[in-house]
Amino acid sequence: MAERKPKRRANGEGTIYQRKDGRWEGAAYVLTSEGIYKRVRKYGKTREEVHGKLIEAQRKSAQGVPVADKPWKLGDYLDYWLENVVRPSKRWNTYKKYEQTVRLYLKPGLGKLSLDRIRVAKVQAFLNAQIKAGHSVAKVHVMRMTLGAALTRAMREELITVNAAHLATLPPAPARKVKPWTAGEARAFLAAARNEPLYPAFALMMAYGLRRGEVLGLAWDDLDMDEQTMRVHWQLQRIDGELSRTPVKTDAGRRHLPMLPLVWEGMIELAERQMYAKRAAGENWTETGLVFTTRSGRPIEPRNLARVFERICTNAGLRRIRLHDLRHTTASLLKRMGVPPSDAKEILGHARIAVTLEIYTHGDNEDHRSGLGRVAGELFGNSES
Repeated sequence: MAERKPKRRANGEGTIYQRKDGRWEGAAYVLTSEGIYKRVRKYGKTREEVHGKLIEAQRKSAQGVPVADKPWKLGDYLDYWLENVVRPSKRWNTYKKYEQTVRLYLKPGLGKLSLDRIRVAKVQAFLNAQIKAGHSVAKVHVMRMTLGAALTRAMREELITVNAAHLATLPPAPARKVKPWTAGEARAFLAAARNEPLYPAFALMMAYGLRRGEVLGLAWDDLDMDEQTMRVHWQLQRIDGELSRTPVKTDAGRRHLPMLPLVWEGMIELAERQMYAKRAAGENWTETGLVFTTRSGRPIEPRNLARVFERICTNAGLRRIRLHDLRHTTASLLKRMGVPPSDAKEILGHARIAVTLEIYTHGDNEDHRSGLGRVAGELFGNSES
């Protein structure tokens, strides 16, 4: 039997050879995502597979389309994206949400796939499997959104050409309906909380729609007692296990608000109480400059504010809502009092008017009853039967 001669290398295909482990490896010079020509390597089970990969890379290079300069696995790229893109540029809470989603779901499910071979069918199968495993549609939407954000970055870095996550489909995430407190329920809560040390914090959240972190991040130098104005520029967050005062999330969140007379008087009273607490604590006092502190001057843990809120609601027998839903209560009261949406947006610090309008266009039974009553009046009010 004649000895089989090795296949001659095609002109310009690059170097292809069989490794000791039986797999095939090839290399060729192509334009990489770094903007320079480098020798990149492709791997496969057969010579033909490697040959096809090299030809495809060279075709893209000839068209000016860069090729990844290293064989990224999706899991490795997600780690790179989290540490080098998300962490330096996003809020801590956003980073933690992305990191948890990557660690618990994306890496175990898709991490071993090659970045440049992520296909819509693979992503769709992964998402479908998550829903079948019992995860809520809302949670699976977060998985898809996180993967989509990472793949968008990979496209900007010219590592891939298609964002498979954006092309995958999911059922709509169910909207969470918030039924804010009525004015009567809000007054009942304030009456129940009147003797609580944190009553002024709840009053600010109710009157201005401040977020939990914003009210706990408020410092005395944010208050102009002469001009009776309040500056909301900071928020208190737990980052890497430490409570930190950080800038608010958006430009719209940075706002100057007038101090209502009752708030102005309450701040004077609170300053006096803090002065007495400082004297009582002596050397144990930690000066933070914050308006709301513990008995030793330290920042208040945001979760503790929520716990106090829940305790007051339970003891007063009030309908349970989330602490954050006080913002929705404020927005609903602004709407009912006829405050224009543009002004409500500035007061609440919404980044987009669409968020404000979503609240303003969300009616309740009282709105519906009033509207239907006017219709009935027009139709039947003057008729005799």
